[in-house]
Amino acid sequence: MRFSLALPREALSIPVIRRVVGDALRGLGVSEDCVADILVAASEACTNAIQHARASGAYEVAGHIDEGVCVLKIMDWGRGLRPAPQDPGVLSESGRGIKIMRALVDDLSIDSSPDRGTVVHLQKRLTWRDEALVRRLERRLMPSAG
Repeated sequence: MRFSLALPREALSIPVIRRVVGDALRGLGVSEDCVADILVAASEACTNAIQHARASGAYEVAGHIDEGVCVLKIMDWGRGLRPAPQDPGVLSESGRGIKIMRALVDDLSIDSSPDRGTVVHLQKRLTWRDEALVRRLERRLMPSAG
């Protein structure tokens, strides 16, 4: 499965991303805990694109699921990353997004440059509900593999 969405840099676009990605993962039979982790991490990345990209216009979310792994790319066309404060402080309302994303996904990388913008790569191995179509297919194929 592959998808790509271009959305305006507005806060109202984040629920759209959560709905599209969440519905797709749930439809495949991904466990609810895994879906929640991916949605929070994606929301953080999208929020950063909306708040910190200095270019006007849209940002893009592209994703695919392959061999039990969900890969998301969140891309903006701003001026790249700004240095983040070392410790946002206990009462700070921002500055924890990268730590949150890192805690929720298996792999996080950020490519940023002043002339190309920023691309956040999120990768997470999926866990499945027992009744997931993928599990039923695996069980059905198992006897014929031997």
